[in-house]
Amino acid sequence: MFGKKKKDKLANDAVIEARVANSKIMVSHLKKSYVNKGKETVAVADASIEILDNEFVSIVGPSGCGKSTLLRILAGLDEATEGTAIVDDDLIDGPGADRGMVFQSYTLFPWLTVEENIHFGLKIKKMPKKQADEIVERYLEIIKLTPFRKSFPKELSGGMKQRVAIARALANSPKVLLMDEPFGALDSQTKSQMQLLMRQIWQVEKPTVVFITHDIEEAVFLSNRVYVMSGRPSGIKANIPIYLPYRRTLAIKETMEFLEYRHRITSLLHADEEDDLLEN
Repeated sequence: MFGKKKKDKLANDAVIEARVANSKIMVSHLKKSYVNKGKETVAVADASIEILDNEFVSIVGPSGCGKSTLLRILAGLDEATEGTAIVDDDLIDGPGADRGMVFQSYTLFPWLTVEENIHFGLKIKKMPKKQADEIVERYLEIIKLTPFRKSFPKELSGGMKQRVAIARALANSPKVLLMDEPFGALDSQTKSQMQLLMRQIWQVEKPTVVFITHDIEEAVFLSNRVYVMSGRPSGIKANIPIYLPYRRTLAIKETMEFLEYRHRITSLLHADEEDDLLEN
């Protein structure tokens, strides 16, 4: 796919990104099914993934393949039927402060201002006010919303609301940030701006991120690694390391390397769609 010199350089960039090559998340032979009136519906048939400390990993797959179900299990909002899900050698058995969650919908408290929303989790933790104020100030600068600190959610655009939601999650210093199609409802231009901001935030903060998306281009741009899920019965179809430069701008989407990754993942997903058509 790449020449040797180019591949070696990109591999070195990837080493910089994965600073600490320790497993942060381990999912082993996970199955999730639901039973209604004696009939079993399998949401995830067999999924195994490994995510390293500080990695940005995206999960893509056909609609209904269980991407969000897998994320909910990692968040502790749902339980696996079989298999295990582990964070830092601890079995996930419920929600925890070590995992932050950002949803597609704007889950802000409408009665709180921007700075109060970011401050919320710190207040629950009973963090000293001076320390909490410093953290809030820092994240207001990172998400570029200092001038809107006293604004309420109804006064913000969709992209601004998601910036606040991301800052609120990161302000609590979670070990893992779980993101369920957070930019899916945004227009194309705002979505690109949010992708760039998210990549920049990750480069500075280095959280371990698990990012669910239908957008293949988004997955390639943001990630160190992309897991591709198959259609039902769903599992992990491919594990694709992304050897692109550490510092990325939107212009990288026009490069041959980027387009090759996008084509490879698209082909994997289209193969599933063709198989479904043949079976039906």
